[in-house]
Formats: sequence, structure tokens, C-alpha cells
Amino acid sequence: MTGYNFACRGIGMDCGFEIRGASSKVEALEQVVSHAKHAHQMATIAPDLAKKVDAAIHP
Repeated sequence: MTGYNFACRGIGMDCGFEIRGASSKVEALEQVVSHAKHAHQMATIAPDLAKKVDAAIHP
């Protein structure tokens, strides 16, 4: 499947959440933010974590 992918494990989280085939990096990022808020109770994403997330989203 083509598209953008992300895995929480890819940034060192003990979490099985994955995104596969998002149509854009922005779409993948929106899904990651939603997941972080609901599954990890993160009201905001710290800048250092945001950089890790951005680097871990890949086609």
C-alpha cells in the first residue's frame, strides 16, 4: 500500500498504534495527534516529541 506510514514504536513508545497509507503527511500527523490525545492522554505534544513524530512519518 502506498501513502504515509507511522508507528508509535518507531519513536520509542510501548504502543502498537500504526498508520498505514495516509494520503499525506498532514493527514498522518492529524491521526497521530488524535491518537496521542486519546490513547496517551497528551493534551499537547512537546516540540522534541513533535520532531520525532515528523521524522517517523514516511512514505
